[in-house]
Parts: sequence; C-alpha cells; structure tokens
Amino acid sequence: MDLREALRSIPATREFTDEPIDELTLRSILDDARFAPSGGNRQGWRVVVLDDAVLRAKVKEIYLEGWYEYLGQVAAGLTPFSPVNDREVENAARRTAGDMAELGRHNPGFAENLDQVPVLLLVLADLSCLAAVDRDLDRYTFAGGGSIYPFVWNILLGARERGLGGVITTMPVLHEDRVLELVDAPKDHCVAALVALGRPSAPVTKLRRSTVDDFAWVDIVSGRPLHSPPAE
Repeated sequence: MDLREALRSIPATREFTDEPIDELTLRSILDDARFAPSGGNRQGWRVVVLDDAVLRAKVKEIYLEGWYEYLGQVAAGLTPFSPVNDREVENAARRTAGDMAELGRHNPGFAENLDQVPVLLLVLADLSCLAAVDRDLDRYTFAGGGSIYPFVWNILLGARERGLGGVITTMPVLHEDRVLELVDAPKDHCVAALVALGRPSAPVTKLRRSTVDDFAWVDIVSGRPLHSPPAE
C-alpha cells in the first residue's frame, strides 16, 4: 500500500469480524513495528499478547471500570480525564459510572466485548529506557511517550498493510497496578496502551480531520498559516 494512502486511511477500528489472526501474521506486524524511533534507540516498548480467555476477561473487567467513568464525564460535557478539568466536577461525573454500566448492559459495544477481539496487545513501557525531560515540570508529563507511541502507531500501520484494522486505547492505565499484576510485569514498567486488532467488519470510509490551517502556524500560535497547497 502507498504510504500516503495508508496515512490517510487508518481509522480507529473497533468492530471486527470473527476471523482469527495467526501468530505468524502478528509477529510480522511487530517485526515491522520495531523499527520505530525511540530516544537513544533504547526501544523501551514491551508487548504482552493477551491470549488466555480468563486473562482477557479480567482485563475487560478492569477496562470497563474506567470506561464507564469516562462515559460519565462525556455525558457531563467534559473531556474525560483532561489535566485541566475541575476535579470536583469531574469526580461528580465519574460517580455516575453505575448508570453508564447499566446502559452498557443494554447496549453492549466495543468495551463490553473487549475480550472477544481477535488480538489484544498490552504495550508496556520500561521506565528505565525513557528520557522524560518534562519529568520535573509542574504539569502533566508526556515527553517519555515519544519513545513508545511511534512503535504503537507502527503496529496500526503494519496492520493496515495486511488488510487489518485496530485501535489504540489507554483505558487500562487508570488501574495500571492491577493490570501489571495480571501479567507479572516488573515494577519499573508501566502501561502505555492496549491495542485491539482484527479484520474490520466494515470498509474504511473517508476520515474526518481538521485542516492544517486549524493547527499549524508560522512563528506564533494563531499566527500566519502555512501556505495553502493547490486544490486536489
């Protein structure tokens, strides 16, 4: 597949057919993904393929706890778990998780069926490999993820090349300690993402994204926009 086509045609896929994905295909995806850049080429990503049915069910239970809190915040008009949220307002919204769970039981979706996804990859980060230059700033830290998430994105690129789809989720991070215990992870590791992969049950449609003019400027924020390209 042409790279430009791939970059413009990778949606967050959450609905899959029942077709299994064999380990050879999965290994080949990871074999391509490993060429992602990372700070100092330390390659601090670690991947646990969640295969056991009991383990998958436990991860789903943990996932759903956070998911219903997420939905409660959406219903309250919040960006869920935003670092700038009013915590009292957010906590009040999170307490409606029980109501959201009831809705989920009547109308199950991706989260409620997480354990049935063909492939679940738990991506961990070895903290000893991360140059988190914003570690000591008085704000939310994310710089260390620059050495992990290119690899995670490469997984989706590799899946797209093979006619597969997927989605990057971070919900298990909310209860990270329990997830790490389930997979017997070292204490200096953390959860970066849970990646679901499979054969999409519906064809890829045109993606809706902001234009370059909405997020890129010259010299100052909201300054002169970059030169507009010719119409396609």
